[in-house]
Amino acid sequence: MKARGFTLVEIFVAIAIFTAVAVLAFGGYNQLVHQSELADARMKRVRAIQTTVLRLSQDFAELEPRPVREPIGSGVQPALYSGSRTGSLVQLTRAGWANPAGIGRSTLQRVEYALEGGVLFRLQHAALDTVLNDEPAKVQLLDAVRGLRFSFLDVQQQWSPDWPRPGQQASVRGRPLAVRIELELEDWGTITRLVEVSNVSVN
Repeated sequence: MKARGFTLVEIFVAIAIFTAVAVLAFGGYNQLVHQSELADARMKRVRAIQTTVLRLSQDFAELEPRPVREPIGSGVQPALYSGSRTGSLVQLTRAGWANPAGIGRSTLQRVEYALEGGVLFRLQHAALDTVLNDEPAKVQLLDAVRGLRFSFLDVQQQWSPDWPRPGQQASVRGRPLAVRIELELEDWGTITRLVEVSNVSVN
């Protein structure tokens, strides 16, 4: 019996079927990769938000009543300084600055938060009392930030967006009882955290 080969039409049909299957398979693979990339981006975003909220909460929870000297003159800035009078969102002195290398420095640290073009930064000063050429380390925490607001609860159980409160002769060592943090994001809306300020000081 004479062997029968494939006709040209059959070969074209086979190629067309193979091409269609390959296109479907490649499309499915691309979709899988895209979904994986989206999931990774969402997880990265979640971790960044969690880290930012945790860092804010820790800084206020470890707030210390240590004012800092002005770079010029004999004036001092309060241990906690927030409001329209400051160049940043908030400035504070916090305890718990890790020192694994045993460097001869304080465990207290002066930090501040600033919002620039929708990006939230944390600035860390190398020394508590700033000097004219002080250049703090600037760490980017989070992007797509619409706003970051603070409210402070004083001993009269009153909330204020400024600290020290306007019109009050508050001590430069004064601390609120609690801080309300409102972080407004483009994708998550507003995240609110209430932080109790510790009344235990580090000597």
